[in-house]
Amino acid sequence: MIQTWWTHVTGAGLAQGDLLSDCLLPDFRGRGRESDETVEEELDRASLIVVTQSCDLENKKVDHVALCPIYPLTEFENINDKFKNKKAWEIVRKGQVPALHLLASPTQPESNLDCLVVDFGQIASLPIGYLSNHADSLEQRWRLGSPFLEHFSQAFARFFMRVGLPSGIAPFK
Repeated sequence: MIQTWWTHVTGAGLAQGDLLSDCLLPDFRGRGRESDETVEEELDRASLIVVTQSCDLENKKVDHVALCPIYPLTEFENINDKFKNKKAWEIVRKGQVPALHLLASPTQPESNLDCLVVDFGQIASLPIGYLSNHADSLEQRWRLGSPFLEHFSQAFARFFMRVGLPSGIAPFK
């Protein structure tokens, strides 16, 4: 039996695990701080998934929402050559690449080739007003369901809570 990973939602209300397509993002690539003059920046469009906690969104505790880019697996492979093989994806699937997380496709959950890739290493922050209006303008959008939402949230937390020690306890011999 295939579990339902996603549900359809509508309206302006946001929650962790909301997939928002076609969001506007400023593109700062290749730009250094050249002067204090105002510079016009390019805008990109991206699919993003909300990582801010739902309770903070519901209780209006944030002015900006944290989001991460989410890509179809094949699109991610096209911009990241080292992921063009099944062995690399198996390592990601097992949770051994902390910056990446796989989610089943909303429409083809049984096909691992249709997975979505979340990149925790590229966090964006956008105003909640813009995102609420954008969400409301979408006819429908996908929202990650339980227990997949909790697993996603835990993977995001693990990415940030990693601690590298200068040395560890010596092995027992």
